[in-house]
Amino acid sequence: MTRKPTPITVAHGDGIGPEIMEAVLFLLGEAGARIEPDVVEIGEKKYREGFSSGIDEEAWASLRRTRVFLKAPITTPQGGGYKSLNVTIRKALGLYANVRPARALHPYVRTHHKDMDLVIVRENEEDLYAGIEYRQTDQVAEALKLISRPGCERIVRYAFEFARQNNRKKVSCMIKDNIMKVTDGLFHRIFKEVAEEYPGIQSDSWIVDIGAARLADTPEMFDVVVTLNLYGDVLSDIAAQLTGSVGLGGSSNIGDKVAMFEAIHGSAPPIAGKNIANPSGLLLGAVMMLVHINQHGVATRLHNAWLRTIEDGVHTPDIFREEISKQEVGTREFAQAIAERLGQSPETLHPVEYKPAERPQHEEIRHTSRTKDRKDLVGVDVFLDWEGEPKKLGAALSAFNGEGIKLVMISNRGVMVWPTGFPETNCSDHWRCRFLSENDAHPVVSHEKVLGLLERLTAAGFHFVQTINLYNFDGKPGYSLGQGQ
Repeated sequence: MTRKPTPITVAHGDGIGPEIMEAVLFLLGEAGARIEPDVVEIGEKKYREGFSSGIDEEAWASLRRTRVFLKAPITTPQGGGYKSLNVTIRKALGLYANVRPARALHPYVRTHHKDMDLVIVRENEEDLYAGIEYRQTDQVAEALKLISRPGCERIVRYAFEFARQNNRKKVSCMIKDNIMKVTDGLFHRIFKEVAEEYPGIQSDSWIVDIGAARLADTPEMFDVVVTLNLYGDVLSDIAAQLTGSVGLGGSSNIGDKVAMFEAIHGSAPPIAGKNIANPSGLLLGAVMMLVHINQHGVATRLHNAWLRTIEDGVHTPDIFREEISKQEVGTREFAQAIAERLGQSPETLHPVEYKPAERPQHEEIRHTSRTKDRKDLVGVDVFLDWEGEPKKLGAALSAFNGEGIKLVMISNRGVMVWPTGFPETNCSDHWRCRFLSENDAHPVVSHEKVLGLLERLTAAGFHFVQTINLYNFDGKPGYSLGQGQ
C-alpha cells in the first residue's frame, strides 16, 4: 500500500531563495519524496506589508497544520524595528535544537581538513538571542543573557541522544564559564550531570575561545559539539566554511511538535537571479527533513547522488577549481546533474545510509526531577544613572546604610571601583551599587527593606534605571560576586 504524502510547509524566501528552492523541490520530486507542499509567503514582502516578523497568520496556520517547514533564506530589512524571522519561528514554535553537520568533501572541495566530520548542536531559544535589550543611560546599553535549567538539560540531552543514535563517539561542551560563572556555569554543570548518564559516549569541555581555535586548527578532535545559542551560531559558520563553503551547510531546527529545515547561509541578494547560487545547503537541509519524516530511503538516494555529483567534478562557481573541477554549472544545471545520478553512490567519498532510529529521539528529551533550592532574598543591586567620581558616589550612598541594609560595593561596567579600585579605571555613567543585609549571620532581608531603600534614594535625587534582587539558593550566592567579595 502506497503511503500518503507528508504535508510540508514551503517558503521560497528572498534573494537566491526562489531559485535554490526550485532546484530542491525538483530534486525531491525526482528522488521520489512523498511530500505535499503547502507554499506560503514569508520574508521581505511580508515585512513591507507591515508584519514586523515577516510572517502572517496564513503561514502560522500552515506550520501548525503540517509541523514541517522547508524554508529558503529570507532578507530582513535594515532598520524600522523589524525582527529576525528565524529567531521568531524558533522561539514561537519551541525549536530548541539547531543541528548543523559539517563534513569535508576532500579532495573535490577545497579544505584544510580532509577528515573533518562533526556536528554542531546549538541551543536555539535562549542566551542573548532572547533579544532583551535596553538603553539605560546616555552612554550605556544592556542585553540580558538568559539561561534556564530546562533549556540547558534539553539541548544537552538531545546532543547525547543524537550521538548515540548516529554512532558518534564523543560530545564536547563549549562554554565561557571562567567569566560567566552563573549562566555558562549552569550549562556546564548540567552537561557534566547528563554526561554521566551516557557512559558509552566520551565527553569533554572547552572554554569557547580555545575550543573555537582548536576547531579551526584540528577539527578531527571533535565529533558532536553542544553549546549555547550565540557560540553555536558562530561556531557552525566557522565549521561550514572549513568544509569549503558556507553554501554547503544544511541545518535542522527541532522541537517537540514542529521542525524547520534550511540552509545556514543568507539570501545573498547580489547574486539573486543569476543562476549561479549553490543549492547544496538547502538540499542538505531537505535531506535532514526526509530523515525527520521517516523517508530514509529517499534521503539516502538523494544525498548519495549529490555526493556523486560533487565527486564527478560538476560544481557551482563558489566551489569550482580548475585543478579539480571538470564542469562549472549554474543552479539549474547542478540540480539536473544530481537528478541524472540518482541511484548512484560516490566511489571515493563515503556514501551515506540513513536508517530509522531504534526509538524516537523525542522520547528521551526529558527533565530530571529535582527539589527546588531554598531561595532567600539577601540584597539588591541598584543601577544608577549618575556622573562623577566613584569615591564621591560611595560616600553619598553610604549615608543610606541602616534599617537592615548596607552598601558593600560599587562597580562600573563590571569592574569594582568602590570601596577599592584603581584611578586608571575608565567609568561610564552607569553604576551598579550593591546593598546587602547588615546582619552577616542572618543575611535575609525583606522586600519592604529593599523598597524602603529605593524610596530613600529617590527622595535624595538619585535616578535608578534598574534594580535586580540578590538571592541565595541553599545558602549559596545566586549572583556574580565582585572583586574582593
